[in-house]
Amino acid sequence: MSRRKLGQLEAEVLAVLAGAEGFLSPADICDRLEGAPAYTTVNTILFRLLDKNMVDREKRGRAYGYRLTADESGLAAERMFGHLRLAHNPSAVLSQFVHGLSPMEEEALRALLDEPGSRP
Repeated sequence: MSRRKLGQLEAEVLAVLAGAEGFLSPADICDRLEGAPAYTTVNTILFRLLDKNMVDREKRGRAYGYRLTADESGLAAERMFGHLRLAHNPSAVLSQFVHGLSPMEEEALRALLDEPGSRP
């Protein structure tokens, strides 16, 4: 089994929670992730997300259930902003991002940029 990139498993856990209706146990989350990550690894990620106020938890018997507290698109955008703000050359980062888009993603971005009031 290959190892995930730094932060990839956290993003996958967030995506699972974003697609869920209600609370999920760590075991439920493990079952929905590819590659069968260890229960303890998923639990550690959930604790970190809880510390970041990105998830909420509720006691369910002897275990906890977790749910996303923030909007998934807002979380993804905030990550993108964070990387962009830390970059020495933000224009190069944006260029790499745009060149990596699929034709469908590029079309969606163009439509957003063409909306009235989307830019000053």
